Amino acid sequence: MAYQKIKLETHGPVAVITLDDPATMNAAGVDLVGELVDAFKRLAAGEIEGARAVVLTGAGRGFCSGANLAGGGPAARPRAADGQIDAGSALETLYNPFMLALRDLPMPFVTAINGAAAGVGCSMALMGDLIVAGESAYFLQAFRRIGLVPDGGSTYLLPRMIGRARAMEMTLLGERLPAAKALEWGLINRCVPDEALMAEAMKLAGELANGPASLKQIRKLMWESLDHHFADQLSAERHAQAIAGRTGDFQEGVAAFLQKRPAAFKGA
Repeated sequence: MAYQKIKLETHGPVAVITLDDPATMNAAGVDLVGELVDAFKRLAAGEIEGARAVVLTGAGRGFCSGANLAGGGPAARPRAADGQIDAGSALETLYNPFMLALRDLPMPFVTAINGAAAGVGCSMALMGDLIVAGESAYFLQAFRRIGLVPDGGSTYLLPRMIGRARAMEMTLLGERLPAAKALEWGLINRCVPDEALMAEAMKLAGELANGPASLKQIRKLMWESLDHHFADQLSAERHAQAIAGRTGDFQEGVAAFLQKRPAAFKGA
């Protein structure tokens, strides 16, 4: 698939996906998200040789301005069988499966946020295992401004990341949350000078890419923990530990520990 709205590059073991539609500030229209679906599918299938971690960022003035209201997106106006507008149709067919694919990605995932992360773009930004933002970045739940509800999983993510009171504030008032405040609230992991954004994101992604195969199991456990009871999570940890213990990386990690040297993990 030839990409028109995104770029996919590799830098050693790190794949970098860049939203690249400057005319719309990388609005998440059906075409752009369709290209993202393809790129992440290729990564998940191991088709991008050597890629062991991924960074998602945006080109130009912003990460993602939200749905493309002029060119199709979750807020477009398809009709249901009864003739009424069904603003949720594209969510069901495209956007929701994409968010689930990000959750189930079999490799660590870093988001690098420059400028605006608005609407469904905010949801995409918050899916990162590690979230790095430039000082000028901000997060915006803009749905109330057009009479719609938050989507892209933000009503699930926000209360769990920053608590119900702050999630209510973001979604009901629809005010910008600057990166520094997002860091203070615990919504993101790093807030760095704008010019240092990609360097920091690539540094973190590089550390993850050179980590053990168990990182896949760790991110899976963390996602599962959001819905599991304690006993279920203990069981999930036991199962994941059995998988991790069969890897060459576990053997290497133990050997490196006993020999007092850095481990040379291979991701397998």
